[in-house]
Amino acid sequence: MPEVPTEVYPAQRRSRRAKIARPVRVRPSDPKDEHFEDLPVSVNASKEGIYFTSRRSSYYMGMRVFVTFPFSSPHDPMNCEYVAEVVRVEELPHTKFGVAVSLKMSMNYSGRAAPGSVARA
Repeated sequence: MPEVPTEVYPAQRRSRRAKIARPVRVRPSDPKDEHFEDLPVSVNASKEGIYFTSRRSSYYMGMRVFVTFPFSSPHDPMNCEYVAEVVRVEELPHTKFGVAVSLKMSMNYSGRAAPGSVARA
């Protein structure tokens, strides 16, 4: 009898995801990428990442971005901005894309930091 693998995909997530629909602001951090400001809504989030849908086709694996989550307005002191990396891009129906980002480092001075990183003081 052949062995059946217990997991089709390796477990990559370290923390649970919560279904949460909140505004997100995404901007490229690398000067070689065309500048844009995307304002999608999150589908789910964890301590280490955010998944959102967008109509922008310019996201690619490995792309570095600035992510503000949750986003309310550019001058809201409660905004938390992160340096993040695009880890998955999925083509969805109706010319949409699913984008997963891994949070690398907090850009805030409040002391909140992404897991495994140190906030700048």
